[in-house]
Amino acid sequence: CEHGAQGAQGEEMGLAYSLYQRIDMSGLECLNETEEDSVKHIFIPWENRLQKEKWVESDADEELLINIPFTGNVKLKGIIIIGGEEETHPDEVRLFKNRPKMTFDEAKGEPDQKFSLVRDTDGTVEYKTKIVKFSSVHHLTLHFPSNFGDDKTKLYYIGLSGEWTKADRVGVVHTVYETMPGIEDHKQDLMDGGVKHGPGPAF
Repeated sequence: CEHGAQGAQGEEMGLAYSLYQRIDMSGLECLNETEEDSVKHIFIPWENRLQKEKWVESDADEELLINIPFTGNVKLKGIIIIGGEEETHPDEVRLFKNRPKMTFDEAKGEPDQKFSLVRDTDGTVEYKTKIVKFSSVHHLTLHFPSNFGDDKTKLYYIGLSGEWTKADRVGVVHTVYETMPGIEDHKQDLMDGGVKHGPGPAF
C-alpha cells in the first residue's frame, strides 16, 4: 500500500543519512554562529529533521562556515539542507574536503563542489555529490556564503549520506579497494585517492 511504501522509503532514508553518527562532535565547529556549539544540534537523525526547537543562526552577517571532522574515512554521496524561514534559508553551499579548521579567508578559494540551493523546509531535496571527488573524506567543510536576502542565515538540519570506513591512528584506511602504503610501492604516489588498479599486498 502507499503508506507502507512511504514507511519503507523513510526507513531507507534514515539509514542512508546516518553519517551524523560518524562525526567527531568534539571537533565540530561553526564560524559566525550566534550561539556557541549550536551547530551540534543540527546533525541529528533524518527522522528528527523536522524539529524546529534548535537551530544555527549566523551572527555578524549571513555567512556560515562549518568544519566537520569524521571519525574515519567517508565516501560522501549526498547532502540535505533544511534552512530557515523565508529569506533566512541559504541559497548556496560550497563543499571542501580534507581541509581541517578552514577559515572564511580560505573558503574564498575554489571549492571541490558547490550547489545552488532551493528553499527546503521538510528535507525532501537531495544534492548528490561527485563521488569520485568525495570518495575518501576525513574532514568536510560546508561554506554558506549567502541566503535569499536576509541579514541572517538559519539552519535547522544538515543530513549527510554515504559510507564510512574505520581508519587507524595514522589514517590508513583498511578496505578492499585501497592499498596500504609501503616503501616499495612507489606506484601509490601516482594513484588518485589511493584507489588500487592492480594487485597489491595482502593485509
